[in-house]
This record gives sequence, C-alpha cells and structure tokens, in this order.
Amino acid sequence: MIDKKDEFEKIVLTELMKMNAVISGVIFGLITGLGIFVVTIFLLIKGGEVVGPHLSLLGQFFIGYQVTFVGSIIGLLYGFGFGFLVGYLFAHLYNWLANFRENKRNGHR
Repeated sequence: MIDKKDEFEKIVLTELMKMNAVISGVIFGLITGLGIFVVTIFLLIKGGEVVGPHLSLLGQFFIGYQVTFVGSIIGLLYGFGFGFLVGYLFAHLYNWLANFRENKRNGHR
C-alpha cells in the first residue's frame, strides 16, 4: 500500500514540475511587448531634440518600428511575438530536461 502511495506522489510531483509552454509564451510575450510599448511611449512623452536614439535601433530587427506612437504598437506586436517564442522554447526545453532527468532517475534511457 505504501509503495503505491509513494509511486502516486512521485507521478504527481513530476507532473506538477512541468511548465505549460503556451502560458509561458503568452506571459513572456506580454511582458516583452508591453515593455517595448511603455518605454516607447515614455520616451515620446519625455520628448527632446533626438527621441530615443538607442531604442530606435530596434528598427534594425523589428521592421517598421520607430520611436513614434504607431511604432510603439508595432513594437508591442513584435515584442509579443518574440517574447512568446522565447517563453515557449524556454518552457519546452525545461520540460524536456525534467523528463530526461526523471527518466534517468527511474533507469530509463
């Protein structure tokens, strides 16, 4: 009876350790996209002769991005896509490593 309980607890803990890749992607995407959006809007409100010369370099990677209001929307979309990809791949890699470790611990290859 105790062996079945221990085995059940092991399975539950292993499944709880796993990350949901889609949810992780959405969270990373929202943080990245909103971060670019907020920083761009902040620089627009701050103003000055040259607005955001360093941030405008994102236009080299995100085609169409500029330090403007429309650029902030474009940056939000690109940031969400890039963040989603990074978050999804991170969670997927984490789950793969967790499964690998659990299989190694149980003697499977």
